[in-house]
Amino acid sequence: MTQRLLRGRLLTFHREPQSGEDTGAYTYLEDGALLIQDGIIQDTGPFTEISAKAGDVPVTDHRPHLMMAGFIDTHIHFPQVQVIASWGAQLLDWLNNYTFPEETRFASDEHSALMARAFFDQLVTHGTTTAVAYCSVHKTSADAFFTEATKRNMRMLGGKVLMDRNAPDSLQDTPQTGYDDTKALIADWHGKGRNGYVITPRFAITSSPEQMAMAQALAQEHPDCHIQTHLSENKDEIAFTKQLYPQARDYLDVYQSYGLLSQKTLLGHSIHLEAREIDALAETGAHPVFCPTSNLFLGSGLFDHGGLKTRGISNGIATDVGAGTSYSMLQTLNEGYKILQLQGLSLHPLQAFHWATLGNANVLGLEDKIGNLSPGTEADIVVLNARSTPAMALRMDRVDSLAEELFVLQMMGDDRAIEEVYISGAPSTGTRPNVPNESFANTPAMTRT
Repeated sequence: MTQRLLRGRLLTFHREPQSGEDTGAYTYLEDGALLIQDGIIQDTGPFTEISAKAGDVPVTDHRPHLMMAGFIDTHIHFPQVQVIASWGAQLLDWLNNYTFPEETRFASDEHSALMARAFFDQLVTHGTTTAVAYCSVHKTSADAFFTEATKRNMRMLGGKVLMDRNAPDSLQDTPQTGYDDTKALIADWHGKGRNGYVITPRFAITSSPEQMAMAQALAQEHPDCHIQTHLSENKDEIAFTKQLYPQARDYLDVYQSYGLLSQKTLLGHSIHLEAREIDALAETGAHPVFCPTSNLFLGSGLFDHGGLKTRGISNGIATDVGAGTSYSMLQTLNEGYKILQLQGLSLHPLQAFHWATLGNANVLGLEDKIGNLSPGTEADIVVLNARSTPAMALRMDRVDSLAEELFVLQMMGDDRAIEEVYISGAPSTGTRPNVPNESFANTPAMTRT
């Protein structure tokens, strides 16, 4: 039996704050404590109270830093770690010029394992303790992803993409091989340890009707698995989808007609939606996922978070690396704030941090396990330092409320603000990740111009 007592300023959410004054939505303790046993939070409350119960359990004191649930990223591409920050394209060109050539490399077991280690290092360094990931079309990429997640005892969700057309031959499966590989991966990984499998037709453009029918069969056979895909990110994408599926009422109807919409469905981007599609999202409980840094980087458009919320639709928020430009959920909240400002909606920092923790856990249906610091939940915790850079320290000298501190972290914070991360109660940081040697193998010599 392993026990640990963490001390620090403590913030945890119980529901989404309706405003900055909605103090009933969260608990904040200036001197709080978390009692952890075997990776599970056993008790939480004021330090004097919890330490008296804990007896001689070792104490780690994180004061004056802020402890909260680890961040959750609901849409990220594992095979794109080395094409993040690739210049100059919109969605379809970006896929063809950068993404697809890069993903061919994940046919290699060795490369997949190397990149999995680098990918998970980046997640943890940026305070993310759970992510929902797209792997490549290759079964080996998903095996590497789940193998690394298991080694680190992280609660991770992911799946190999299904794509049998409109991609290089080396990135295509078939309806049958996609089905067989997915079945094998579910048998090997889903529900094993903290792993969850996600059925993953990449998007309608790269899946034939036959493959969409196969995805429907998988979803029916494994109703406990999540489903993820992309929707209405780019207007050219929408037009091409309508050409490929002329019988569909709209883009979303491609997925809806194959029975892929439910409360376990995650729809990346969902920017340019028609009225019927919004109705269908509200009826089925499927979840759009807001990817602000990616949407800005590719010039895709502005996500209508406020409008969808008024229809009772629960939206996730995510980095979407590699079109997304940062692994940091803090920077994701930063850019999300700006996009919503352009639409006349001010995202309060308490709402923002709820979104990246309990809000995303609710979207995944995992709020009983992650996203908060309630007794009985898994001890995935991030410790935040709002004075982690000189500029932040200067700003913090004028801060006199929790909300202001959170906003400093949201707007100015990045991986440097992550003081410590606990995965299942065990500390996971302390040193910056090493850059894989392979990263430099084919780097051209740089010249001064």
